Amino acid sequence: MPTLKNTPNTELAFSRSVELAQGYRHEFITPEHLLSAINEQPAFQVAMLMSTHGVQALADELKKELERMEQVPERISYQLTPSLQLDQVLQRAYDQVRSSSAQALDVPHLVKGILELRDNKASELLRQSLDCSVSDFLSEVVSYYEQIDTEEGVETPEGRRQEEASADTDGQGVTWRQLVTCLNDHVADHNPLIGREQELERTIQVLCRRDKNNPLHVGEPGVGKTALVYGLVERIVRGDVPKRLRGSHVYLLDLGSLLAGTQFRGDFEKRLKMVMDGISKEEAPIVYIDEIHNLVGAGRTNDGSMDASNMLKPYLEAGKIRFIGSTTYEEYNRYFSRSKGMVRRFQQIDIPEPSIDEAVHIVERLQPVYADFHHVTYADDVARYAVEASHKHINERFLPDKAIDLIDEAGAWREMLVEKEEEGGNNIVDRTLVNQVLSKICKVDAMAVESDDNQRLETLQEHMSSQIYGQDEAITQVVEAIQLSKAGLLDEGKPLSALLFVGPTGVGKTEVARVLARELGIPLVRFDMSEYTEKHAVAKLIGSPAGYVGYDDGGLLTDAIRKSPNCVLLLDEIEKAHQDIYNILLQVMDYARLTDNKGRQADFRNVVLLMTSNAGAQYAAQASIGFGGHVSKGEAMLRQVKKTFKPEFLNRLSGTVVFNDMDAHMAGLILDKKLRELDAKLAVRGVTLTLTPPARKWLLDEGYTREYGAREFDRVITQKLKPLLMREILFGHRKALTVTLKDGTLLLTDKEKQ
Repeated sequence: MPTLKNTPNTELAFSRSVELAQGYRHEFITPEHLLSAINEQPAFQVAMLMSTHGVQALADELKKELERMEQVPERISYQLTPSLQLDQVLQRAYDQVRSSSAQALDVPHLVKGILELRDNKASELLRQSLDCSVSDFLSEVVSYYEQIDTEEGVETPEGRRQEEASADTDGQGVTWRQLVTCLNDHVADHNPLIGREQELERTIQVLCRRDKNNPLHVGEPGVGKTALVYGLVERIVRGDVPKRLRGSHVYLLDLGSLLAGTQFRGDFEKRLKMVMDGISKEEAPIVYIDEIHNLVGAGRTNDGSMDASNMLKPYLEAGKIRFIGSTTYEEYNRYFSRSKGMVRRFQQIDIPEPSIDEAVHIVERLQPVYADFHHVTYADDVARYAVEASHKHINERFLPDKAIDLIDEAGAWREMLVEKEEEGGNNIVDRTLVNQVLSKICKVDAMAVESDDNQRLETLQEHMSSQIYGQDEAITQVVEAIQLSKAGLLDEGKPLSALLFVGPTGVGKTEVARVLARELGIPLVRFDMSEYTEKHAVAKLIGSPAGYVGYDDGGLLTDAIRKSPNCVLLLDEIEKAHQDIYNILLQVMDYARLTDNKGRQADFRNVVLLMTSNAGAQYAAQASIGFGGHVSKGEAMLRQVKKTFKPEFLNRLSGTVVFNDMDAHMAGLILDKKLRELDAKLAVRGVTLTLTPPARKWLLDEGYTREYGAREFDRVITQKLKPLLMREILFGHRKALTVTLKDGTLLLTDKEKQ
C-alpha cells in the first residue's frame, strides 16, 4: 500500500477496528469491523440520521454479523491481519485520494470504498439502510465530517496546522495561486494587440467606474477578444493606463482547474471562495474569465443549489475585484443572458469582426513575429492575399484569426520544405504557397481565376464533345457558363452556374454532368430527386427541425457541400421532388448559401449546379403532329417546363439547356462509344472483340428508338451480346473473338479461324 497521511478520524477508525477484531478473537480485520468502528463516530452518526433508517439498526446488524464470524480459540495464539476485502477497500480509498489531489486519507474515502465492494455483508447492510441514493449519502458524510471537524475539532498538532492553513488552501493542500494565472507574467508569450483602440479605451473606461466596473467582451470566435485582454495587460505593465489601474494584476480564472479534483459536494464552492478571498487581498486585482457563460450552472447539483455565478455576485457587488468576461453571441444568448443578476453587473462591449483593410493591417504587423518563429520571409502581398482569400473561401470562421492561421501554416510548411532541402532551400512564403494551404483547408483552389494554366478550360468543349454526341449546342451553353464564371464576369455571390437540362430520356443529360465533373477534375455530388417527393423528405436536405427524428443527423445536402465545396451538384429529375425543394434552391441560386437546421452555413459559390428534368415528356411525342411539326421534343418539353416551374425559379437560372432528340447518326456514335467501353473491360482479361457490319447494324436497329434514347443500347448489349462473351470468358480458351449475325441471331466465332 502507498504511504499517505491519515486524518485523526481515520486513525480512530483503524484503531477501533483492531480493538473490535481482538475483542471477538477474529483472525482477520474485515470491512465489517471497519464499518462498525466508523458507525461509532459522531460525524457518521449525524449523516446516518439524515440519510438512513437509523444508526442503531445498522449497529445491531453489524454486531450480529461479527458474532457469526469464526473465532480463534483462547488457547491458540495468532497474528491479526487485514482481510483481502479490507485491502480492496483501502486500495480504492487511496485511489480516490490520489485522483482528487487530497493530502490525507479521510473517513469518507473509506465509506465510499466499502460501498463499492461486491459480495460483502458490510456493503450490503449499509446500502439496505439508506433512504437516499449512494451519491447523496456520500455527500452528507463529507459535509458533516467537514462541519464537525470545524466546530469541535480534534486537538492534535496536525489538526491545528490544518485549521490554520484552511484560509489559504482548499483542504487538499492546493493554494489559490495554483488555481489562477497572473497574465502580467505572460505578456511576452502572446502576440501584441494591433488596432482595437476604441474597444480597449471602452474597456479601460468601464474598469475605472465606481460601480459595475466589469466589462464583458462579446464577439464571434476568432475576432480578438482574448488578444484585447492581453493588450490591456501590456498597457498596465507599461504603466500606460489611468492612475486607478496602475499596478493592477490581471488573473486568469480557469474553471477547468477549479473543477479538477473536486470529488465531493462542496469542494468546487470551497475552492472558488478560497480563490476569490485570496485575490481580494491583492492590490487593485482584475479577474479575467474566458468563456464566462460556463459560470452559469457550474457546480449546481439541483435546481435549489447555488452555482458559481451566484457565488461571485457578492464580489461583483463589492467592487473590490474587477471582472472581465468574454463569450460569443450564441453562448451569451443561450446561457449568460438567463442570469439577469450577472447581466446587470457587467457592461457589454461588442467586439465586431474587423474589416478587410483592418485585418490586412493586423496580419502585416504580425508577419515579422511569424517570420522569426518559422525562419522564413513573407512576400509583400501575402498579407492581403491571405485576408482576402480566407474571407472569400473560409466561411465558418472569422477574421483576423483565419487569416493569421493561413500565414502561420504556410510558414510552417515552408520551414518543413527547407529542412527537407526541397525547392533549392527557398525560404520565401508567397501567394502560391498560401493558396496551397488554403486548398487543403477548404478544398477550393483560390487562384483558379488568376492561374495562367487555363488549358483545361480552353479544351473543355472539345473534350466534352468527343464523349457526348449530337448535343453540341447544349455543351456550348454549359462550357460558356463555366468559362464566364471562372473569368470572374458573373456575380460573385452566386454559384458558378445554375443550369436546367431539359430533354427526352436517354439523350445524355445526366452524362453531361458526369463528363463535366470528370473534365474539371472535381467530384460529382448527385441527388435523385425522386427520393424527395414527400414534404417531410425535403427537410432531410437541410436537416429535420428540432424535436423531430433525425435532428442530430444534420442536412444531407448541406453536409455534402460542406465536405465538397468545389463540385458539380446534380439534382436529377428535379420535377419529381416536392414543391418545397424550389424554396430551398431559390436561396442557393440567389446567395450561394444554405443554412441547415443547426444554423451552420454551406457555401455554394464554387458549385456548378445542374438540374435535369423530363417535365412534359408525355407531350413530347405530340410535338411533330399537326401544323407545328417542325417543333422538336425538347422545345415542346420546354414549353411544359415553363408551366411546371415557378417563374421566380426559372428567372434565377443561369440558363435552360434544351437537349436534341436522338437521330440515327447520334445513335450510331453512342453505340460505338458503348462498344469501346466494352472493349476496355475485355482488354483487362486479354480478350479482343470484333463486330461484323451486319452484327453492328443489328445492334443499332435493336437499340435505337426515339422514345427511349440511348438507354436501349445498354439493355441490348447486356441481354444479347454480353451473355455470349460471358460463357467464352468463363469456360472457353479463345482470346480473339468475332461477333457475326446469322438468321437474326448474334453468334460468336473464332477470329483466327475466320
